Amino acid sequence: MGFSCGLVGLPNAGKSTLFGALTRTKAQAGNYAFTTIEPNSGIVLVPDKRLDIITHYVKTNKIVPTTMEFVDIAGLIKGASKGEGLGNKFLGHIREVDAIAHVIRCFEDSNVPHISDVIDPSSDIDTINTELMIADMESLERRKIKIQKLAKSGDKEARMQMEVIIKLSEALDQFQPARTVGGFDDEQNLYVKSLTLLSAKPVLYICNVMDPSDMGNELVQKVKEISKQDGSSVVALAGKLEGEIMEIEDPEEQKAFMEELELTETGLDRMISAGYGLLDLATYFTAGIKETRAWTIPKNAKAPVAAGVIHTDFEKGFIRAEVYNLEDLIEHKSEAAIKDAGKLRIEGKDYIVQDGDIMHFRFNI
Repeated sequence: MGFSCGLVGLPNAGKSTLFGALTRTKAQAGNYAFTTIEPNSGIVLVPDKRLDIITHYVKTNKIVPTTMEFVDIAGLIKGASKGEGLGNKFLGHIREVDAIAHVIRCFEDSNVPHISDVIDPSSDIDTINTELMIADMESLERRKIKIQKLAKSGDKEARMQMEVIIKLSEALDQFQPARTVGGFDDEQNLYVKSLTLLSAKPVLYICNVMDPSDMGNELVQKVKEISKQDGSSVVALAGKLEGEIMEIEDPEEQKAFMEELELTETGLDRMISAGYGLLDLATYFTAGIKETRAWTIPKNAKAPVAAGVIHTDFEKGFIRAEVYNLEDLIEHKSEAAIKDAGKLRIEGKDYIVQDGDIMHFRFNI
């Protein structure tokens, strides 16, 4: 699994439509609030042109891309942190995903009413951020009450935790999401991660427009300005159009349709690229006659960790990794020729896997 991304947004922002487009499913949708009650989830293949290049030179019986999960989470309204609407369920489902894809309405359509009757991306973003931060404040306050006696008694770990809680609480009071707070050491960062704060999750803003020509409209520009301030990423796409693209099953027909619209890639491709960058993920490959497969790992992961993505026994019994890169394969045309040219590297436990590496692991169970 690459990562899980929760689609959130105010009612009628278009996230269920987008979910259906991305996963080629027909998620329940309608022009009224709270269409989505229980979250729908869909596993999608991550397109990677490097797989096609590898299998051109390494004959294989099976090609397996890596995957990611999209989760369509219930629409949010002001007061969710206090249980309004489907607030409690909404917040609980967000805790389970790796990143938040905040779908923001950047289009006008009289047939699809906005919950506040005004199309204002800044207000929409503030509404969701506020609810997440209020929930985090309450969570931190409960933890603070639990550990403050220990901290006062001089307990080292409790004092460290209290320092972190205070720093995070002060930032939230200033309307700064937890993800923007830095300056922690390794121990503190581990504690921050254990807190599972909602506003600590990385955010990808998805500007939903009516037409590809609207991707640079004034509403989208507002979102981009906000993203610069809070360190988030932005992707603009036409959700309804993405659905039409994904309904075309024939690859050549789909390509022709996109060319007519002057689109070089789908919104799905751009979302995945932005998501990978957001979560600092990388991809390596295994290639052979049985199968050629893409694997997702954290950036800067060492070889044993990468091996463990295949199977935990690979990490436990790791001996070494045989590694070459895509450029070597293109130049020498085969693994045998790569070996003959002395380009096949033998790497140990401290090797940091690079994005695009092609690897074979040696291990002992």
